[in-house]
Amino acid sequence: MSEILKKLSGQGVAIWLDDISRERLRTGNLEQLIREKNVVGVTSNPTIFASALSKGDAYDTQMHDLAVRGVDIGEAVRAITTYDIRWAADVLRPVYDSTSGVDGRVSLEVDPRLARDTEKTVAEARALWWLVDRPNLFIKIPATLEGLPAITQAIGEGISVNVTLIFSLERYRAVMDAWLAGLEAAQAKGLNLATIESVASFFVSRVDTEIDGRLDKLGRPELKGKAAVANARLAYAAFEEIMNTDRWQRLRAAGARPQRPLWASTGVKNPDYADTMYVDQLVAPGTVNTMPEKTLDATADHGDVGGDSVRPFYEQAWNTMAELKDAGIDYDDVVRVLEDEGVQKFEASWNELLDSVRKNLVP
Repeated sequence: MSEILKKLSGQGVAIWLDDISRERLRTGNLEQLIREKNVVGVTSNPTIFASALSKGDAYDTQMHDLAVRGVDIGEAVRAITTYDIRWAADVLRPVYDSTSGVDGRVSLEVDPRLARDTEKTVAEARALWWLVDRPNLFIKIPATLEGLPAITQAIGEGISVNVTLIFSLERYRAVMDAWLAGLEAAQAKGLNLATIESVASFFVSRVDTEIDGRLDKLGRPELKGKAAVANARLAYAAFEEIMNTDRWQRLRAAGARPQRPLWASTGVKNPDYADTMYVDQLVAPGTVNTMPEKTLDATADHGDVGGDSVRPFYEQAWNTMAELKDAGIDYDDVVRVLEDEGVQKFEASWNELLDSVRKNLVP
């Protein structure tokens, strides 16, 4: 196993793979990554599934059988995706058991077309939780305004939730409030809080992509590549604030476990930047970094993992955000655009997935 990845895990960062495919599962590649690269979780999204279905023949037999049975497109997609998720959950079950349910998790996203509909999101979350039927599942719910009450409702029913598409500090605080409210509802129902896990997926690289483009137009290239890390570091500061509240301490005393910050979108999109920057600069205890395999391999090979690279830099992060504001960056507009684009991109990938299944449902 890579000494760099061992060191990263030793610093309290859970290494998750941001990818899934049936080919990866049937070849034993996921088991290999668990053994050799300290992978302790998997995340998926519509884009990942659409890509998986476009390659190879791993889904052909199931596609044929679904077509023979006359299953409609929506249910066919559920059947295909939940099969992979169950398989991955079973592969990761030893990790789940050895970490008392903290890691060994696999995430499955609700239909992103429901991102602006609370009631339908909750209904879909319940359906997927029941359909996969694995304790080490996370249901991914987007952090839209309509998603916030769905997060509370799902957690209140004992469903473990990965909150996705978080870009802003304000929305992140709202997500943590929704999570705490869900735990309080679960406690009132007498549920075992220790069985309800949650992570909050704070997106990283997309922030730099959006702000860098604006900085180019403003003629301030010296500030490029700084926003995303600063934003994420301040998110961790917000997390620490919540962990020190009486509200959380009461829930913790009742058996609840923290909603870990998860760094998502950590693949570097600008080739001018170090390909491991969103790993190296976001090392903090009790976090998750979900990486595309390319980033995982790069980190294993030449990541620069030292000690805590988040908490000692809070003041620097605030200064960076102040500099960006002075340069003309409208933070509120940036995060609004990113959320809208994030929902739209996942909707487009979901439609691509539906189209792929439709074309391949041939008896």
